[in-house]
Amino acid sequence: MAAMDNLTPHKFQVTRAQREALNNHKGLVIWFSGLSGSGKSTIASALEQQLHLQQMHTYSLDGDNIRLGINRDLGFSTEDRTENLRRIAEIAKLFADAGIVVLASFITPTEENRNQINSIIPAEDIVHIFVNCPLEVCEKRDVKGLYAKARKGEIKNFTGIDAPFEAHQKPDITLHSHLFSVQQCVQQTLDYLHSTHKIRKS
Repeated sequence: MAAMDNLTPHKFQVTRAQREALNNHKGLVIWFSGLSGSGKSTIASALEQQLHLQQMHTYSLDGDNIRLGINRDLGFSTEDRTENLRRIAEIAKLFADAGIVVLASFITPTEENRNQINSIIPAEDIVHIFVNCPLEVCEKRDVKGLYAKARKGEIKNFTGIDAPFEAHQKPDITLHSHLFSVQQCVQQTLDYLHSTHKIRKS
């Protein structure tokens, strides 16, 4: 008998609908994907500020705060990166169930990764944002100096250099961070979220 056969989810008395009513907004996962240096976390942080001003309960997840904690046991092999994203999706799903808007900023390099995320988080609970920025622009920014290290061979399996990045085929929103400012990207995102009633207008 598999260990999973002995598990039965407990039905708690406080429902998601009650938590959302208390928060005065729905739970949601806003998932930003794109190359390192594309501006995912910067845009997510600016968006979170706007949502916070609208009295919305939010939390941001990104590579550093996840890999320094719950996923500190994982490396950067293809298998570990896949497991990294699986765990993040499961965490984000719990946040949404808690009635919180979670902003997840992760490279999420392949369609297989995105499909796995979609198999975990219900479609109505997630918005996919592709921060589409050319590799050469990301590399010029090189905010953390990672591309330089990857070019020197000091970092292996680095997305865009010696590991593939597949352009997102079906994002809900595509943000061209090399053509628009951070605030313009935030406004484009808010316009979509409002028009689709994913979040309420202030």
